[in-house]
Amino acid sequence: MKTSESAGVDAPSSTGWGRVRTTILAYIALTKPRVIELLLVSTIPVMLQAQRGHVDIRLILVTVVGGWLGAASANSLNMVADADIDQKMKRTQKRPLARKAVPIRNVLIFGIVLAFASFAVLYYGTADADGNRSFLPSILVWITIAFYVFVYTLILKRRTWQNVIWGGAAGCMPALVGWAAVTHSLNWQPFVLFLVVFFWTPPHTWALAMRYREDYRAAGVPMLPVIASDEKVTFQMLVYTVLTVITSLFLIPPSSWIYLVVAIASGVWFTWWVAKLYVQTRAGVELKPLKIFLVSNEYLALLFCGLAVDAVINLPTISSYFS
Repeated sequence: MKTSESAGVDAPSSTGWGRVRTTILAYIALTKPRVIELLLVSTIPVMLQAQRGHVDIRLILVTVVGGWLGAASANSLNMVADADIDQKMKRTQKRPLARKAVPIRNVLIFGIVLAFASFAVLYYGTADADGNRSFLPSILVWITIAFYVFVYTLILKRRTWQNVIWGGAAGCMPALVGWAAVTHSLNWQPFVLFLVVFFWTPPHTWALAMRYREDYRAAGVPMLPVIASDEKVTFQMLVYTVLTVITSLFLIPPSSWIYLVVAIASGVWFTWWVAKLYVQTRAGVELKPLKIFLVSNEYLALLFCGLAVDAVINLPTISSYFS
C-alpha cells in the first residue's frame, strides 16, 4: 500500500489537479517543513527570556513566520546547490530536485522570493508599541541564508570534516533573531544560547552521519564518521556535548531555580548517553548512534522549554539573591 507521501509526491498523476497537488507538495518539501520544530524550540524561549514575565503572542507569531520564511529560503537554495549529491544519497533521493520534480530555475526564484518575504515580515511585523522598526532581525536572517548557502553548502560541506562545526552556525541564528525581534538589539544572553546550539550541532549531526555514513561516502561528503574511526567520532561527540552543557550553565544567573534544575538535570542526562556511546565504542559493542540523535533532540527541547517556563513564571533570578 502506498503512503500518502508516495501517493501525493512521487506517484505521477494524469489529472490536472493531481499535477498541481504534486507540484505544491514538491515546493513544500523544498522548504524542509520539519525545520519549524528547531525554529520554535530556539526562537520562542529566547523571546520570552528577553521580556521575562510578558508573553506577546502577536510578536512571537510574526517572528516565527518571518524566521520560517527565511529558513525555507535557505533550505530551498541549499537544495539547488546539493541537487547532484542528493541524487547519490538514499536518504535524499526523493527530494524534489533530486528526482527533477520542479525546474531548478523555478526553485531559485522561489528561494529568493521567500528571502524577501522574510525580510518584509520581520521588518514590518516586529515594530514596537511606538511604531519603531528595526532592520536587525531581517538582516540577521539574510546573513543566515547567505552563510548557509554560500559558506556551508558551497564551501565547507564538500571540502572539510569540520563542515557541520562551522556550518552549524546558521542553525544558531534563531536565538539572535528572536532576541532582536523583541529588543531591537543584542546582548550577551542570546549569544550564550547561540553557542549552546553551536556546540550541540556536531554530536547531533554526527550521530545521524554515523547511521548514514555510506550515503555520505557515496556522495563524496567528508563527514567525520566517513573519514575517522568510531572511537574518534564518539570522543569528539563527547567533547562537544560537555561544551554544550557547560555553556548552558552560563544562563543560570539571569534565570531562576527552574532553569537551574532543568539545565543541570538534562545536561547530566545528555552527557551520560553520549559517554555511554563512547564507552561502548571503545569496548567494541555494536553501536546505535541514532539513539543519540534522538536524545540530542530531546535534550535541546528540554533545555529551551525549561527556559521558556522559567521566563513566563518569572521567579526571582539567581543573580538577584547576590545583588
